[in-house]
Amino acid sequence: AAIETWVTEYCSFYYPSDETVKNDTEIQSWWSEVKNEGHGDLRKEPWWPEMNTLADLTQACTIIIWIASAINFGQYLYAGYLSNRPIVSCRFMPKPGTKEYDELENDPDLAFLKTITAQFQALLGVSLIKGLSRHATNEIYLGQRDTAEWTTDNEPLAAFERFGKKLVEIESRIMERNNDSKLKNRVGLVKVPYTLLYPNTSNYSREGGLIGKGIPNSISI
Repeated sequence: AAIETWVTEYCSFYYPSDETVKNDTEIQSWWSEVKNEGHGDLRKEPWWPEMNTLADLTQACTIIIWIASAINFGQYLYAGYLSNRPIVSCRFMPKPGTKEYDELENDPDLAFLKTITAQFQALLGVSLIKGLSRHATNEIYLGQRDTAEWTTDNEPLAAFERFGKKLVEIESRIMERNNDSKLKNRVGLVKVPYTLLYPNTSNYSREGGLIGKGIPNSISI
């Protein structure tokens, strides 16, 4: 919702009406490429926005920013332990009355180990996930810019400042929930706080590696 508000305020400044979106040849060419070349197999699906209105533009940009920023950096915390998320299943679910089904009933752990990824492939998969989940030490996070001169227009600058303040509010809310002892799933035996969508609004954090927190301005997958 915070991203959507920011995108709406930003786009509204440069596209004050639906007509300005519809008549922008670069926007229309980009959207045509997204549909017809980027997703050629799905180009005839009825759910594609027409990109004729400001609402179409803000919806598309919001989704792109959300998915591109947050999709891969939390993978290792969940999938680094292979049994939690095997990358492949080598057998179908057994049918009742078969030898494999009896094995599943009598020794489910053994049946599971026969199904999941072999050791070498597992190591490759975990290594890939680890690489994709690492943050750079000079990561630029959502709500940050690496240069103050990204725009000189006052209204977008003010909207971006409001966006940053909203992210600070979200960050504080996450921290409060993590510290709330009534939320047992956050303070159980393992004591793993929720950090994946922690905005990390501190200025240019230099904490890199498998930190499992922060939403980078990234399209690294």
